Amino acid sequence: MSDPIVILSEEPLGHDDRVNIAKLVDGSDAPIVVLVPANTERHLLVDFLENLSMLEVAKAFRELLSQAPDPEAERASAQSALAASLEALEGLGSGVTGEIVDGGAVAGLVAKVKSLNASQAVVVTRPHAIADTFHTDWANKAQDQLGLPVLHLYAGSGFIGDS
Repeated sequence: MSDPIVILSEEPLGHDDRVNIAKLVDGSDAPIVVLVPANTERHLLVDFLENLSMLEVAKAFRELLSQAPDPEAERASAQSALAASLEALEGLGSGVTGEIVDGGAVAGLVAKVKSLNASQAVVVTRPHAIADTFHTDWANKAQDQLGLPVLHLYAGSGFIGDS
């Protein structure tokens, strides 16, 4: 059996993501473990600047003025994203399992990679202009902590982030 592939995703994985992961699996019997964080731990200022950089001015101010998200709603959203992701990846490798990560997303990925002795880690996110530019995105943080390459894919596309 091949080493497991651990995937951390902030978005529900879909068809395009399945195509990318299938290329990574390449017909092997590697088990796939999908992690979805219950809380993405975004930073208000970074989100504000990111929305402005994407010319989403109304969204930037709407999110700036919004209240903190409800933890139960975040967990329900994460559960929904996990279910969609497991369905999208069904049949790849020797099986697909998943779980919700409580606490830090990167810490959860690092812990799971170490506990499974996985040799491959993948992070799937939306593009984050500020974090990606300054290499503070999840993939870079995980790579620094794991000491192994972490593939950074942008959700729903064939684009690879710079990690």
